[in-house]
Amino acid sequence: MLLIPAIDLRNGACIRLEQGDFARDTRYAEDPLAVAQNFAAHGATWLHLVDLDGAKDGASRHLAVLRDIVHTTTLKVEYGGGLRDRDSIADALEAGATRVILGTAALENPDLLATTCAAYGERIVVGVDARDGMVAVRGWAKTSTTSAADLAQRVVDAGCRRLIYTDIATDGMLSGPNIPALRALIATVRVPIVASGGVATPAHLAALAQAGAEAAIVGKALYSGDLPLTALAQWR
Repeated sequence: MLLIPAIDLRNGACIRLEQGDFARDTRYAEDPLAVAQNFAAHGATWLHLVDLDGAKDGASRHLAVLRDIVHTTTLKVEYGGGLRDRDSIADALEAGATRVILGTAALENPDLLATTCAAYGERIVVGVDARDGMVAVRGWAKTSTTSAADLAQRVVDAGCRRLIYTDIATDGMLSGPNIPALRALIATVRVPIVASGGVATPAHLAALAQAGAEAAIVGKALYSGDLPLTALAQWR
């Protein structure tokens, strides 16, 4: 299983939210490029880069950061946040993203999802972000009436080849991932699933690997030191 470090951007800085709540953020670093370079130096091969301002506002705000990281590190970057039309998706890919993450658009604009999956293949990933089993969108500010399992099946049927599953209740809490929910989703669809939310220890990573996750996205635990940066070279 691959360990993917995360950088969440807000006003240009690296921050972490608790359970996706913009009122509960912790600022960890002012220079996301330096953070990305440090992850790469410790063995990371991928980076999960999220534009929180874009997710909230519906338009990308940090493409320049994406370009800087791609041009000055060897990291492959998956980028998300505010990608809700064909032009914004193309802009992120042209800025250097290896793959882009659709969240709100995957639920609200199935035609866009189908056409971009057909055009870009594995470069399109859908983020299935669940609050109590139901999909949350628009920077997690709105909880829909669609279940995570229903959205997962729907987007796979539309041509999506990889999902990122986030359990919002565990995100940023260092309390451990929601293994039962992950197992249920893995049993629902036959595509690789990347798990996000709650990882704080090597045991949590081992549990995700045993459950069948292709990769684990980790943010807060790497910043706080709960999970040492040496784990990046161990899980690659």
